[in-house]
Amino acid sequence: MNQTKPIQIQGKPLGGGALPIIITPLVGKTTPAILEEVAAIVPKRPDLLEWRIDFFGGIGDSLAVIETAQAIRRAAGGIPVLLTRRNATEGGEPIAIAEAAVVEMYAAACQARCVEMIDYELSNAPDDLRRLREVSVANGIGLIMSYHNFQMTPDAATLDSKFADAQRLGADVAKVAVMPKDVQDVLALLAATDRARQTIQLPLISMSMGGIGSLSRIMGWVYGSAATFAVGKSSSAPGQIAIEDLRATLATVRKAVTGQ
Repeated sequence: MNQTKPIQIQGKPLGGGALPIIITPLVGKTTPAILEEVAAIVPKRPDLLEWRIDFFGGIGDSLAVIETAQAIRRAAGGIPVLLTRRNATEGGEPIAIAEAAVVEMYAAACQARCVEMIDYELSNAPDDLRRLREVSVANGIGLIMSYHNFQMTPDAATLDSKFADAQRLGADVAKVAVMPKDVQDVLALLAATDRARQTIQLPLISMSMGGIGSLSRIMGWVYGSAATFAVGKSSSAPGQIAIEDLRATLATVRKAVTGQ
């Protein structure tokens, strides 16, 4: 089996070498609600907290974003934080600010160094992708470039191109998430992940969403996905599994596959 590349934070692999790492979302609308989520999730010890800021009512106020991110980190007990505005065109919540303001919010968070990673979609304008790549590099913040399709699973060439585009554009991690209509689509996503593992130099995150797609959340690391998402308190996408159940299942699969 080819080596799955680990996601790194400031040069150190997440998860202590046990793959995949587990990411849990924070989807509160207010700072107190988010901190309640953090308090509930931290004892379950995920490897990374994803703050889905498209749910946050204060997304247009960069100071509020920075202060909330700092509060999350203080409460997180050393668990790193990924900041994600998921575009409504790729399954996120509608927001009241323009894309230019989103980019500046991300830039402000990078400059404040109040998170460890950010996620930005490949579908965004090239100038915005370049701007966030530059500001994230300048401040030591990891950048996930992502593609989400909540309607379907594209063909193999399209899946391959999304992983390749993330590398071409200078991402630290390439992420692809798609919706299956049947088990063949789940297999297509896993096969694309395995191809990317052999051809792309980046760590990968991939998943097939929905109920049948949950198979990829359990088995995706065998094919090269370095991370999987789990429900800590609330889910952010269909098919996410409770962190306790996912961790136990992953341990069983890992033992069967690796003997460890």
